[in-house]
Amino acid sequence: MMTIEKKENGNEITLIPAGRLDTTTAPQLEAEINACTASAETQKLMLDFKDLEYLSSAGLRILLTAHKAFMKRKGGMTICHVNETIREVFEVTGFLDILNIEE
Repeated sequence: MMTIEKKENGNEITLIPAGRLDTTTAPQLEAEINACTASAETQKLMLDFKDLEYLSSAGLRILLTAHKAFMKRKGGMTICHVNETIREVFEVTGFLDILNIEE
């Protein structure tokens, strides 16, 4: 199960998923991100992973797609507050070199 909190601040949207980002819940985050990309005002997407416990390949696919979409905008996409488990997934898959990840 996953819940997603959404905060808007001007042209930046922060999504805070909590729980597990896997095959079952990935479409939920994808829908939220697609809503952000549909808005012309949204220049920057911040994904706050402070409450995310698990990340599967389905979640990685959505993050890569969102990263590409926001690279075309001025602000881009940033992921912050990544725990050790998820950082390890990013490291093993090479996503640390692709995504903009802040401490």
